Amino acid sequence: MTITVLRRSGANAQPEWKQYNDRSESEQDTVATALTRLNESLDDPIRWECSCLQKKCAACAMVINGVPKLACDAFLRDYKDLRLEPLRKFPVVADLIVNRGVMRENLQALRLWFEGEAQTGDRNNEIAYEASRCLQCGCCLEVCPNYKPDGVFTGMAGGVPMARLLAELPEQQREEASRLYRERVFEGCGKSLSCRNVCPAGLDVDELLVNSNAVAVWKRFFRRKP
Repeated sequence: MTITVLRRSGANAQPEWKQYNDRSESEQDTVATALTRLNESLDDPIRWECSCLQKKCAACAMVINGVPKLACDAFLRDYKDLRLEPLRKFPVVADLIVNRGVMRENLQALRLWFEGEAQTGDRNNEIAYEASRCLQCGCCLEVCPNYKPDGVFTGMAGGVPMARLLAELPEQQREEASRLYRERVFEGCGKSLSCRNVCPAGLDVDELLVNSNAVAVWKRFFRRKP
């Protein structure tokens, strides 16, 4: 297998494609396995991030053959050759490492915390649990045609956590969260649902959007009708 990697020594360095050869040793080998194996023999190791290698932390998110994926969840048996590059919606730190700090800043701007008791119920718990599975990997932002790092729209990296907040906040406390959702998620989302196809966690993005829109947008709209 030929593995072509877009390498960059630092944020201001020129990117350069470099080729390497690798031989898979097991049906369970992943892109993460291949990168680890390659780095054992390279004088200038490929810089990439990993932690759990079990599809839990999302540190190893990158673009694999044009598609954003987790390196630990991309199996070599599914590819003939590999073309690896960093996520393109974030500043590059080095090689396949990017700075995803903008997602943290967006979560802070959305005020994603409770100031009182959460409300419970079968429906609320179902939505909250689904939203809590978001890995904050950034793959959804990579394919979103509406997301820009310097824009107001947070993409589903902000929309999914907001779905949990809107589901669990008591109705009398939803006004501010609903306003932020409308301004930073609803008004920017073109409903292309590109994010649904690349989510490593397989989140039901449609259901989360429908629920959040109902709570933050349409209930308010109909409430104001004469």
